[in-house]
Amino acid sequence: MSTKDRIKEKYSDTQRKILYHLKSGLRTGKSYFKSKYIATDLGLSPKEVGINLAILSEICDELDIRRWSYSNSTTWRVTSRAS
Repeated sequence: MSTKDRIKEKYSDTQRKILYHLKSGLRTGKSYFKSKYIATDLGLSPKEVGINLAILSEICDELDIRRWSYSNSTTWRVTSRAS
């Protein structure tokens, strides 16, 4: 099963959108993401992003997602997990 198929099967639509956004940011060298900016980019609410990132931090095998700090919005530190 391909990675794309596993992502489709394991995550909700919102979680898939967030994962693709995070992976795209990682490819450009980003490691820190604010919920409010993810929300703006994806047309979601910051609360919706925060809830889904908390879930993803527990269930995502590909990325290490950690709540990092709070200053006007929650900042998340995201790194790829070693395979």
